[in-house]
Amino acid sequence: MDYRNKLVLAPMVRVGTLPFRLLAAQYGADIMYGEEIIDHRLLKCERKVNEALGSIDFVEKGTNVVAFRTCEQEQGRVVFQMGTSDAVRALKAVQIVYKDVAAVDINMGCPKSFSISGGMGAALLSKPDVIHDILTTLKRNLDTPVTCKIRLLNSPQKTVELARRIEQTGVSALAVHGRKVADRPRDPANWDGIADVVSAVSVPVIANGDVFEYDDFERIKNSTGASSVMVARGALWNASIFCPNGFLPWEDVKMEYIRKSILWDNDIKSTKHTLREIIAHHSCLELEEGQGVVRSKTPADLAKIYDLEKYHHIGHDNQNSVDKVTPEPI
Repeated sequence: MDYRNKLVLAPMVRVGTLPFRLLAAQYGADIMYGEEIIDHRLLKCERKVNEALGSIDFVEKGTNVVAFRTCEQEQGRVVFQMGTSDAVRALKAVQIVYKDVAAVDINMGCPKSFSISGGMGAALLSKPDVIHDILTTLKRNLDTPVTCKIRLLNSPQKTVELARRIEQTGVSALAVHGRKVADRPRDPANWDGIADVVSAVSVPVIANGDVFEYDDFERIKNSTGASSVMVARGALWNASIFCPNGFLPWEDVKMEYIRKSILWDNDIKSTKHTLREIIAHHSCLELEEGQGVVRSKTPADLAKIYDLEKYHHIGHDNQNSVDKVTPEPI
């Protein structure tokens, strides 16, 4: 896994599922991070080969709930991001999935209460010893790249000290979100803070923050000196941000996402969340389309709204048949 000169899809909860990762790859993303999966949840899962869809599913035991789904089309490019606060538990969880992904990333930047309350995400930023324990344990026991994603600390010096401590664990790359834990998305990202980290370590740094169009990839890279660039909201609103020739019409990108979500039988709650974010940014959820999405209960409902019933038949009905989905090119 080469982390230099790459365009990267950032991990986004309820967004970074298989259909959206494939969408980003189709438009030019080199590496795609999945949504954060908590170690406790992964430990309840078992690996299953989904012959109907042509996917590898990690399913919660005793249920049909898919915690993580991947496929051949994203092989070599998908990063599994995990939330954890314990080295031993992290290793047990990662051992379930690591052979089916290109790399494993530990979330150390999520400011959401569900993550912090469990000592995960941004809560780790104040626990360098725990960070060191988790990363060294994974590196010592896995033959796959291990990375982590952090936020800026309250001072440049503290951020640099933490980055150097992380580098000593042997990680393959370090993603840095140019905001502090208390910062909100509307607050401007601090690219200088990322540059401080780049200057202090030799491991590839992936810069993240305020990338909203293709030209921003080069701007943040030149400003920070980072090896690669990661984008979250800019990709959510229009995944064709990865296209060097400029954005494609957002409606076309939206339809391609819906098609992939139906084809890959994506969790309806995740699909609806992503669609609502896209529509709300470009249009209005109060219009007929947005209300239809809000009312949808199943992939079949979405297929009917967007006249995509044939993809629902392929992606959903064939779950119970011997037919396989024909793999689509990225």
